[in-house]
Amino acid sequence: MSDTHVPKRARALPAQLLEAVEAVDVVIHAGDWVDAATLDLLESRSRRLIGVWGNNDGPELRRRLPEVARVELDGVRVAVIHETGPAAGREARCDQAFPETDLLVFGHSHIPWDTVTPRGLRLLNPGSPTDRRRQPVCTYLTAEIVDGRLGAVALVPVDRSA
Repeated sequence: MSDTHVPKRARALPAQLLEAVEAVDVVIHAGDWVDAATLDLLESRSRRLIGVWGNNDGPELRRRLPEVARVELDGVRVAVIHETGPAAGREARCDQAFPETDLLVFGHSHIPWDTVTPRGLRLLNPGSPTDRRRQPVCTYLTAEIVDGRLGAVALVPVDRSA
C-alpha cells in the first residue's frame, strides 16, 4: 500500500485493508502515512512491516522510517521508495537507480502502475487505499513470491462503503 494520508484524506484505514494486512506474511507501505498512529497500527497488526517515509511525512515518521528500504524476500531483491519522478522515463531512471533490485514498490501518484523495465526490474505502485485522486476507485496491491520469483500480482479495489 501507499499514500494512506490518515487522518488528512481519510479518518482511518479501511477494514478491508486491515483484514488483508492480518492475512499476509509481509506488508509494504511506500510512504505518505501522514501520522505515526498509522505506522503504530500497521506494526501491531503485521507479521512483518516494511515501510518508507513520503513527502507528506513529518519528522517523527522520518526518524522511524528510511527514505529507501531494501530487503530480500525469498530470493527476490525488493526496494521500496515513495517517489520515482514523472512517469515519462521512469523505467530508465529506475533501472539506473536500482541496479541490484528485482522489484521496486513506489507510491506518490496514487495511480496504480505495473511495468517491467528493459533490464527486467518490476515496478509496482499500489495506488492509494484511501484517496483515489483521479482513479475510479481506491486500491492496494497483493503479490506472491513463489520459489524465489515474483508470482501473481493483483490490484485490489477498496470498498469504501464498509
